[in-house]
Amino acid sequence: MRPVISLVTLGTTDLPRARAFYEALGWRESSQSTDEVAFLQGAGTHLGLWSRTELAADSEVTDDHGGWGGTTLAHNVGSPAEVDGVLAEAAAAGGTVLRAGAPTSWGGYNGVFADPDGHRWEIAHNPAWPLDDAGRAQLPD
Repeated sequence: MRPVISLVTLGTTDLPRARAFYEALGWRESSQSTDEVAFLQGAGTHLGLWSRTELAADSEVTDDHGGWGGTTLAHNVGSPAEVDGVLAEAAAAGGTVLRAGAPTSWGGYNGVFADPDGHRWEIAHNPAWPLDDAGRAQLPD
């Protein structure tokens, strides 16, 4: 796995409020955003804003507002095969694969693992977000 975080997704209970807050701080929204999720351009690492309930379900965790902080880290790779490879690498290193790699509703391919402390990582191939030479996901304007 490359030491790159592509996207930090924050679970929110009020997406319009979160969008307005981060836009006020200078984050620029990508055209890949929808009514349900906002993708904000960063300098290498991007920010996602999504329903806390949906993020919890996608990350295979119960959202009890206790131990889970409402954050899932994302690492983008260049192909579905690389998703499966990183999940296998994580498992071999002591992580737990929570969701095997599979096609997504948005046209990509992803899976989820937890590190030994329970931090969730989404490993994703998104054909709409090409990677630069350093492995950073490039969001469309």
